Amino acid sequence: MTGTKAISNISIDCIIFSFHNDELHTLLLKWAAGKSRGEWALPGGYVNYDENIDAAASRVLKIHTGLDHVYLEQLKAFGDVNRYPKKRVITITYFSLVKYSDIKVEASESVYEVQWFPVKNHPELIFDHQEILQFGLNRLKQIVRHEPIGFKLLPLEFTLLQLQSLYEAILETKFDKPNFRRKLLKMKLLNDTGKKQENVSHRAANLYKFDLNIYEKLKDKGFTFDL
Repeated sequence: MTGTKAISNISIDCIIFSFHNDELHTLLLKWAAGKSRGEWALPGGYVNYDENIDAAASRVLKIHTGLDHVYLEQLKAFGDVNRYPKKRVITITYFSLVKYSDIKVEASESVYEVQWFPVKNHPELIFDHQEILQFGLNRLKQIVRHEPIGFKLLPLEFTLLQLQSLYEAILETKFDKPNFRRKLLKMKLLNDTGKKQENVSHRAANLYKFDLNIYEKLKDKGFTFDL
C-alpha cells in the first residue's frame, strides 16, 4: 500500500541526547492533543506504510530537531501488551547524539512545548518512556567506552576539560585529570588546533579537534578505543 497513512500499531520513539553546562540532557516534548495531551514524552511518531523504520526514525528526528545525517542507533522494540491505553502499540526505539548548539527547539500545532532536561532531573514521562530512556542511557554508557561517539556531543573544537566533563556526565563517575588526559592524548586521536579559548575569565585552555580519519585508519590496523 502506498501513501502516507500511518500503521496504527507501530511507532518510533527517539531518545535525543545532548551535552550542556556539564550535564547530559535529553529532549522532551509536551503533546497538545491526543491521549498524551499535556504530558511529557520522548519525541516520537507513527510509522507510515511507505517507509522503513530507519527512515521513520530519521523523519521523527528531523521534525523535532530540524537535523538530519546525525548519529542515530536503533535500540530495541518495546511491545508490552498494556504499554499503550486502549490499543496495542509496539514502538521501535532509537537514540541520537546531537550538539546542543545545533538545535533550536520550537513548538508546533501538535506539540505546545519542547524543552531540554538534564537526564538526572526531568519530569514524569508517559507510558513506558522512563524505561525506554533508562535503556538508552545504559546503552550510551556501554558504547561510549569503546567507540569515540562522545565527540558527537561536543563542539567541533573543545578543551580537554570539556571532554572529561562529558565522559564524567555520561558515565556518572569522576576521572583523575592527569590520567584521563594522558590516556586520551596517547591515543593520538586529538589534534591540537593551536588555538585557545576566548572570552573566558580563567586561564584560556588549548582547543582540540577529534581526528576521525586517523581513528578510521587506526581501527583498520586493529586499534580499539577503550576508555
